[in-house]
Amino acid sequence: MSKAPVLAAARADSPSSVKSATRTLDILEFIVSRGRPVSAAEIAAALGIPISSLSYLLGTLIERGYLTRDGRLHSPGPSLARLQTTPPQALLSERVTPRLRAISLQLNETAAFFVRHGYEMEAIASEISAQPLRYNVEVGRLLPLHAFSGGKAILATFAPEELDDYFRAVELTAYTPQTVTDEAALRAELARIGRRGLARTSGEYTPGIIGIGRSVLSATGALLGALSIAIPAARANPALEERAAMLVLRASDALGSA
Repeated sequence: MSKAPVLAAARADSPSSVKSATRTLDILEFIVSRGRPVSAAEIAAALGIPISSLSYLLGTLIERGYLTRDGRLHSPGPSLARLQTTPPQALLSERVTPRLRAISLQLNETAAFFVRHGYEMEAIASEISAQPLRYNVEVGRLLPLHAFSGGKAILATFAPEELDDYFRAVELTAYTPQTVTDEAALRAELARIGRRGLARTSGEYTPGIIGIGRSVLSATGALLGALSIAIPAARANPALEERAAMLVLRASDALGSA
């Protein structure tokens, strides 16, 4: 007798619980599929969820670590890794490593692959040159987008509103006198990179290092990351840079279409 009211209450709450669960999954799927941080307003507009309900669901997902929040933007959180048998980043690292090794062997220069983490990037694989004078890329370290060729290649894929959010949120630190920290100048450079498909830096993060990078997009247009080559300026020449650019273009196209 005493259990009947409890069961009735559970049945009465069931539609609401199912709706919340469905919305929670929709939110996670939407944010992961975008491949970039998204605002609550964008989520609400895309999924048709009232802001009041969305705020509660987002708060719960952030508390549990399934999402992270930076200002008003939301990104996938570390707890999502617990739901995967093999992390996508590990699979991507396995795919890009042979390409990096081939490039590094052909040029005898350092090659690396970076993935985006919010408004930074992380190297998930690298092949270091065997030459005494070389650039070392530390796998797993977060790096600023605006001071690297691979980072600028990633920035050049941002939609206009996302680029606006980036400039509002990020301080453009000058790591060397060559670092581009003027917003207008960087915007103009990103537009050129978008047209050419290649990014080039010279001593913007580490003095004496030239970087050549390109973003890698999947067949559906989603950003996978960026591939880059680091060449000491003392060894650089137009012929070597042209060869490096050709290899970057070929490898990024092959990775994107795989």
